[in-house]
Amino acid sequence: MRQGNFFRTSVILLLSVWLALFVLIPNLLVLAASFLGRDESGFINLSPGLGNYLRLFDSVYLRVFAHSLWLALLTTLACLGLGYPFAYFLAQFRTSVRPVLLTLVIIPFWTNSLVRTYAIRSLLAARGLLNNTLIALGLIEEPVRLLYTGSAVLIGMVYILLPFMILPLYNAIEKLDHRLLEAAADLGAGRWRRFWQVTLPLTLPGVIAGSLLVFMPALGLFFIADVLGGSRDLLVGNLLKDQFLDARDWPFGAAASMALTGLLFLFLAAYAYSLERFAVEDRP
Repeated sequence: MRQGNFFRTSVILLLSVWLALFVLIPNLLVLAASFLGRDESGFINLSPGLGNYLRLFDSVYLRVFAHSLWLALLTTLACLGLGYPFAYFLAQFRTSVRPVLLTLVIIPFWTNSLVRTYAIRSLLAARGLLNNTLIALGLIEEPVRLLYTGSAVLIGMVYILLPFMILPLYNAIEKLDHRLLEAAADLGAGRWRRFWQVTLPLTLPGVIAGSLLVFMPALGLFFIADVLGGSRDLLVGNLLKDQFLDARDWPFGAAASMALTGLLFLFLAAYAYSLERFAVEDRP
């Protein structure tokens, strides 16, 4: 018993030290830097103030945040529209077949996401596979510009983040009690009515979890916009990268980072509240 308690205490202590060193302390340093001023030689000077946060209300940066939120929303909706039917039909297969299909969903995680983004770039290029196929089929006469557009960035986001939507949805749909669907059918409910009034409400926690897992990374990803959108598609992630690596304005980059972190915390709080509401409604 004592050995088990020692092991549990050691693991908790190790995790606590790890989180403190690599999560808490770095975030506290970023928070402190966001209130300081910029120094051309040393990146940061000890002149505290709220100037960096006030700069975020400039119309240029507000447009960047608004565009990032809009693209993240479109990505989430596209992943939901593609992922829900896929997860639903996946849950209908025999139990012996599901692990194979789930492995196919997880396989993309075995390859670096940046490599997969460059693969998408080669497909969407002017002389890429997609344009060459359309020309060979006679559907177009000359290559269509697909690369370095907002649509290319959206395609890349959906391609990278779609598994994060499918897995929570599959988990929720697999646990669905089919006796409820049979009872609704016995009461005269058609296929679509059973879906809207039984299936969708019962799988809503999976929808919310998957949407959160897609929406939050979509706000911070910058390499997809760099590779597929070029300099025309500036997102919050690109803004942070540029401030830290190019402009060397660490205090303003820290302020933008903390603003994004606060936004993500709001979404997490909304997710926790939704889970609590579902728990209350499920109680007898």
